[in-house]
Amino acid sequence: MHNPPIIDVIIPAYNEEKSIPKVIGDIPALVRNIVVANNNSTDGTGKVAEAAGAKVVFEPQKGYGKACLTAMDWIKKQKVQPDIVVFLDGDYSDYPEELLDLIQPILDDKADMVIGSRALGERESGSMTFPQVFGNWLATTMMKYMQGAKFSDLGPFRAIVWSRLLDLKMIDQNFGWTIEMQIKAHKAGLRYTEVPVNYRKRIGISKVSGTVKGVFGAGYKIIYTIFKYW
Repeated sequence: MHNPPIIDVIIPAYNEEKSIPKVIGDIPALVRNIVVANNNSTDGTGKVAEAAGAKVVFEPQKGYGKACLTAMDWIKKQKVQPDIVVFLDGDYSDYPEELLDLIQPILDDKADMVIGSRALGERESGSMTFPQVFGNWLATTMMKYMQGAKFSDLGPFRAIVWSRLLDLKMIDQNFGWTIEMQIKAHKAGLRYTEVPVNYRKRIGISKVSGTVKGVFGAGYKIIYTIFKYW
């Protein structure tokens, strides 16, 4: 690992022009590249992200995982590869300044992957819907009994050693992305831990919890992914 470590941030974003400058502005200065994957937004997400200092890559195919994969492809092309990659949502529900707490177990050589757990942190009232809370509980409980993986959340705010992430050969292109990473990390024997992170109401309407279709689509994909890697 470089000294100081090289850290890149990936933010998948779809129609987040109001929130993305706030997210980028709160990311600690030690981060090298903030890579925003503009996931076929119909607003000014790409322009405002670029103006705020991010590197913007465009991914026309909608899908959380697809956006993350496109951002990873951009990082792979850089001359100097990062030590750590942090994933963060673009809706300002996470607290980007908590990135320092998130990467600390990796810097201390105690973990290869760290999940920011909203279940262990403080959640603003109304920041997570009942389907989200229940879905997280169900998914982490199933993972525990079926795979022996011990997690309390599928939180999007997470840090992982870049080389370890590449080893996982991620493929999911939508809602199964977070759980695929956690299951594969567990099965590959990566050292993982969780740190409490705080969570607030997002800016704008959620693409997942904001619609009935989104809730059922995400729920189905998460359960499907658990059985796929069983």
